[in-house]
Amino acid sequence: MPQPSASDRRQSVRAGVVWDGVRRVLEGDDASGGQARIVDIGGGTGGFAVPLAELGHTVQVIDPSPDALASLDRRARERGVADRVTGQQGDLSDLPSLVEAADLVLCHGVLEMVEDPAAALSAIAGVLRPGGHLSLLVAQRHAAVVARAMAGHFQAARELLDGDATTASTGRGGRRYTHDEVVDLLAAAGLQPTSVQAVRVFADLVPGSLLDLEPGATAALVELEQAVATRPEYLPLAAQLHVIARR
Repeated sequence: MPQPSASDRRQSVRAGVVWDGVRRVLEGDDASGGQARIVDIGGGTGGFAVPLAELGHTVQVIDPSPDALASLDRRARERGVADRVTGQQGDLSDLPSLVEAADLVLCHGVLEMVEDPAAALSAIAGVLRPGGHLSLLVAQRHAAVVARAMAGHFQAARELLDGDATTASTGRGGRRYTHDEVVDLLAAAGLQPTSVQAVRVFADLVPGSLLDLEPGATAALVELEQAVATRPEYLPLAAQLHVIARR
């Protein structure tokens, strides 16, 4: 069996921290009798949807890519959860017409690309049941400024430093957010943050060769990322912020 690449290992680091937050929500939410109605916006090929369905939850994936949805369907069938996973083509603007009510909405790596973040979060709040939760994963600006500077892109770093969440970046990754900007956007949508985690504090800085060659390095990195995820002093260093918010 081929060994996972360094990029796969980094993905496992990120997913591990985010999964911790999602799992805590599901374990603490008994309103659905153990089976939650989950909507995964931009869920792609089912990296979160299929494992969640394997836990007994029903998951509706909304994604603009028909190819991704086809891969989602194949993965769900292969894992025996096709009856609990549905895929629909669309994006955040289609949310009110595609979703009736949800216990949990996943919005991971999507808010960076939308035209109107405030409207997007309001749409999500509109489909969450009272007491329902949002799992929001967004790119964080401070770490992006440092990354651009370290790569020698000093002007781009300066432009990002002076920007804000209302200005879309011309870069590939779209907008970047600070902790306070995310909290303010959520509050305006009627959503109350209950936890914020730092994601990828170290993972992007660790050489891939170390993860490939050093035995146990990936597991140790996962443990380190989990150890700092809830420490507020590390939030400005995180490439991403994972916020759980309650309606």
